[in-house]
Amino acid sequence: MNMTLYPRNETGICIVGGGNVGTVLAGYVAARGYRVRVLTDHPGDWGRTIDVTDPDGNLFSGHLDCVSADPAVAVKGADVVLVCLPGPAIHDKLEAIKPWIERDTLVGSVFSCTGFFIMAINVLGTQSRLFGLQRVPFISRLEKYGHSAHLLGYRKCINVAFSGVDDTAAAVALFADMFSTPVSVLAHPLEVTLTNSNPILHPARLYSMFRDCISPMKEIPAFYADWTDDSSEMLIACDSEFQQAVARLGIDRSHVPSLLDYYESVDAESLTRKIRSIAAFKGIAAPMKKVDGGYMPDFDNRYFTEDFPYGLMLIKMVCSRLDIATPVIDSVIEWFQERVGKCYIKDGQIADSPDAAAVACLDAASIDYLISSIKR
Repeated sequence: MNMTLYPRNETGICIVGGGNVGTVLAGYVAARGYRVRVLTDHPGDWGRTIDVTDPDGNLFSGHLDCVSADPAVAVKGADVVLVCLPGPAIHDKLEAIKPWIERDTLVGSVFSCTGFFIMAINVLGTQSRLFGLQRVPFISRLEKYGHSAHLLGYRKCINVAFSGVDDTAAAVALFADMFSTPVSVLAHPLEVTLTNSNPILHPARLYSMFRDCISPMKEIPAFYADWTDDSSEMLIACDSEFQQAVARLGIDRSHVPSLLDYYESVDAESLTRKIRSIAAFKGIAAPMKKVDGGYMPDFDNRYFTEDFPYGLMLIKMVCSRLDIATPVIDSVIEWFQERVGKCYIKDGQIADSPDAAAVACLDAASIDYLISSIKR
């Protein structure tokens, strides 16, 4: 591994965001000897050392160079800026840090399916050096905010895509060392942008569960353990429309397999059995809130606030730019927008509305740029 371009004790890593993943990354990467800064809205709640424990009982104590709410302090001079934020927060944060990003800085996201590349190209330009991971490097959970966290699981391999980066080999070597995990390069940013995990899985299930919910439910159902064949049928139908876009773009199906293939199933019934049996899904409840008489869907939960506008709507937008009809996806979005009083689509098309315009990942020019670059 050639690390001459990025020696640990001389390489500045700025972690943007201090949630579960951001905290684990800050502590783990700092413990490996990198110079880590954290950009957070709550710097006063952070210590200068982050303790991270993994499933084998290993303790990684990382000393942070600085923790600040000021991009001029945390971002300026960083070699890598790693965004660890939910989709709705990314655009405005990129705008805030833009003045402090230098020409050679690598700017990326730990989870790219909420439209990171689209928003970054829109804010930072097509010449910026961007990267995006397909999945978060580690399964993470906070213990004490700003002080300690648990690394719950490692990945066998981390998939990454680049835009505007010529020296990808050096960046891959850096990331493999930072995360102590092999890194594989995907062919195009759309391969990490388009995914049928949360952006389809959550909305399809929520629609199936709650489309007829007009009065309080007596109990909160389990999101996965109570999975139904109706939910599977809706999921398969949405995924079928999504896969048309994958095929049209020429994306390698091994990188974005169908949900039936991914879950080793052949139909709705076998998919239901598979999802119900997954141990990691046990104990996850549907996003609901207590009201008089029982429970109602909690439309302020991230399953709604992120996975619809920054997930399913992103997929809808890409399909729209490719002239792919999505009647099933449309029905899910139409139900959601009616329940939350928004207007995202109209007559099967992206609506010319303030609500759609407010979703930063739906920038048509940036999406068209990515589509045209994958077709070249």
